[in-house]
Amino acid sequence: MHRIAAPWCTSVTQLLREPARVLAGAREGAVALLEGDAPAYYLVSAQAWAQRLAEPLAPPAPSVHDPGGLVAPSGPAPTLPAPGMAPGPDEPQTPAPLTADAKALQAPDAPMTDAMAVRALAERLLEREQARVQRGELCAASLGILRNRLRAHVLPQLGHLPVGAVNALQLDGLLQRLTQAGLSSTTVSQYFVIVRKLLRLAQRQGLIRELPLAPEIRIQSQPRQMLGLAEHARLVQTAQRLCRQGERAPEHKSGQGQRERFWVLPRHRQLPPDMAWAIRFMVNSFIRPGDLRQLRHGHVQVVRGESLYLRLNLPLTKRHSMPVVTLRPAVQVYEALRARAQARGRAAPEDYLFLPEEKDREYALAVLGFWFKWVLREAGLPEVDTFGRPRTLYALRHTAIMFRLLYGQGIDMLTLARNARTSVQMIERFYASQLDGEMNVQMLQSRRARRP
Repeated sequence: MHRIAAPWCTSVTQLLREPARVLAGAREGAVALLEGDAPAYYLVSAQAWAQRLAEPLAPPAPSVHDPGGLVAPSGPAPTLPAPGMAPGPDEPQTPAPLTADAKALQAPDAPMTDAMAVRALAERLLEREQARVQRGELCAASLGILRNRLRAHVLPQLGHLPVGAVNALQLDGLLQRLTQAGLSSTTVSQYFVIVRKLLRLAQRQGLIRELPLAPEIRIQSQPRQMLGLAEHARLVQTAQRLCRQGERAPEHKSGQGQRERFWVLPRHRQLPPDMAWAIRFMVNSFIRPGDLRQLRHGHVQVVRGESLYLRLNLPLTKRHSMPVVTLRPAVQVYEALRARAQARGRAAPEDYLFLPEEKDREYALAVLGFWFKWVLREAGLPEVDTFGRPRTLYALRHTAIMFRLLYGQGIDMLTLARNARTSVQMIERFYASQLDGEMNVQMLQSRRARRP
């Protein structure tokens, strides 16, 4: 039991329902507002707070309180507290019973009540989403994103509130928090998708009758930035040079002085051929950096026929499960990579293509990202795009898609979108929006061949 340093305690829900009654209890004393069975806030009047500051530091003698919160050093036994308020545990006569909030939070299998906190509701949402993963309706990565976003912003802002207390004002507060965190309009919109999931679950369980009005979010789509042909060539050449010369990454940040702690292991401060291969492989295969992290030899099949390409049978990503077909240069990269892996005994179907010795694949992807930024600096290429966003490994995927739009002969967006495991809408919003007439002058000026 948590110590409650107030004569009365109640829930936030009760404060919202009967504010006058709760405020009356705090007029000359204090009321503890509970989250579960622990005090989250203390409600006191200005007079009581001034009196509290004027008291000596020694603890006062036990006293008896009446329902109005008036201090009485002696007198008859206290009457029952006002409805919705329970005597605090500092009163020996009546221990504080658990509120509905506390019971709902302490008993995960108990039925939902209108006093259930958003934090407890979020746990039940995660349980339902986990069941969807088990049924194959949702990928595990999406569940991880949901959990991370709940912990990052949704629960710190709304988790302490009873479900019924979430209103338009509270949602505006969440919007302000996300805006101050510097998140894009697209990411903010995705956060409110999570909030709607929570509120719809509450509505289905009968906790609320209707959903509160959410703020309007206008999504500003910014085109993806690509590398030009010359930039791509310079990046590959620089990675090959750093590998050939055996140079080591400096232990300092660009323009920010010495690092207090260099997180990259010493063996990864020297660039192996993996980086140049990864750059060429991504530009010729359309895959995401997350795919690069989990790509194994067992996922790769070399297809030789009228066309030479790799068939990548990657795990499910963003609800897409179709194989990915690469361009011809990716075959050359894979054969060189596989020859080196065979010499080192790391070419089994379960071995990873890039940094196969690293079992921590999050760390492996982080190292590839570190190498990419290092090679960018050494190549003299800008580390941010024209929109001021950092260039990351994702720029290679954007480059792969844009190269097909610019230089592919007769490629249609549906085929490109399916092979890149995305949608035509995403291609049009984030890639094709950069195209202008001068990029494809020859195609615009082309003429159909005359029939004989």
